[in-house]
Amino acid sequence: MTAQGNDHSSFGRVDADGTVYVRIGDEERVVGQYPEGTPEEALAFYTNRYEGLAFEVQLLEQRVRGGAMAPDEATASIARIAEQLVEPHAVGDITALNSRLNALKPIIGLQREKRRAERSAKVEESRTRKNAIVTEAEKIASGKDWRNGANRLRDLLAEWKELPRLEKAADDELWHRFSGARTTYTRARKAHFAVLSEQRDSARVVKERLVKEAEALADSTEWGPTATKYRNLMAEWKAAGPAPKDVDDELWKRFRGAQDTFFGARDADNAKIDEEFAANAVVKEALLVEAEALLPITDLAAAKKAFRDIGERWEAAGKVPRDKMKSLEARIRKVEQEIRNLEDDQWKKSDPEKSARADGMVGQLQDAIDKIEVDLEKARAAGDAKKVKDLEENLESRRAFLEMAKQTASEFS
Repeated sequence: MTAQGNDHSSFGRVDADGTVYVRIGDEERVVGQYPEGTPEEALAFYTNRYEGLAFEVQLLEQRVRGGAMAPDEATASIARIAEQLVEPHAVGDITALNSRLNALKPIIGLQREKRRAERSAKVEESRTRKNAIVTEAEKIASGKDWRNGANRLRDLLAEWKELPRLEKAADDELWHRFSGARTTYTRARKAHFAVLSEQRDSARVVKERLVKEAEALADSTEWGPTATKYRNLMAEWKAAGPAPKDVDDELWKRFRGAQDTFFGARDADNAKIDEEFAANAVVKEALLVEAEALLPITDLAAAKKAFRDIGERWEAAGKVPRDKMKSLEARIRKVEQEIRNLEDDQWKKSDPEKSARADGMVGQLQDAIDKIEVDLEKARAAGDAKKVKDLEENLESRRAFLEMAKQTASEFS
């Protein structure tokens, strides 16, 4: 018999013995038996199963169309539901369910192609980035940036691990270069710091010696020679290079302490001496007033005599404080230089040798002019115009030189 229970029941019927059939196209297939109940109950039981299948198909459609499932996972789900529809144990539109499942296959195919393209693009992006990482790593390996290089290589390694793998041969080749660069850098860095450590140990030995020498000089009162020794020790300290930091700081504290002790004592002694010399500075400042009153010089002999007397009293006054020494010496030397300059000017004007040379030059030029004048008269008498012109030009030139020579000679008279 045929029963009608819901929208899906039209696809099924129930025999008198409780056998339930489903119609698929022009065929009927047995889906099961339900002898205990009525035909309506039998159809309701199997249509409920159909609704369960239909709900699965609906969920699958939503997930596939929404891109929530990987293509392989979606294909497996379709196959699983389709297998249940080959020998269905449900009553409903089996053909429709198969059609809906089949309609998902092209969508999955497009998604698979899209994912393949995206995966290929990511691989190419990874290839580009890995090449860049290798290039940068090799550059770091060829350099000597020991401080930042190690940190940068660690960052590059972390980035490498996050990138998709390439095809095995290409990925292995790039990894080999990257790993090789890291190894090269690490070995060079270790070698560098090993040498540095050795140098610092050597510097420690040198600086320990310098500290002992500096501390031995701290109580010296030989200010000049000891100050020179400290300058030499400081030059050695700088040339030694750095020791291990904690040791270096402690040694420098001791070295600097010894210096401070010595120079503090020297400064205190100098301050005491400067105080004693302050009275001498007052005397010399009074002498400067006398010396500077000689300027401008009108009587050289009187100025020289007065300055000699001032000079004797200047030397007798003794030392002055260091901060006044340069200014006082500069002022007295200025007066002395003015006297010397005036003395030199007078000597130049009265130099007998230069005066004789000047007089000799006047005589020579006059003799030459006299001879040219005689030759000029002869040329004129002979009517030699060319010779007359040459002699006249020569005569004019010699007369000009004669005037200059006379002026020079007059300066020495």
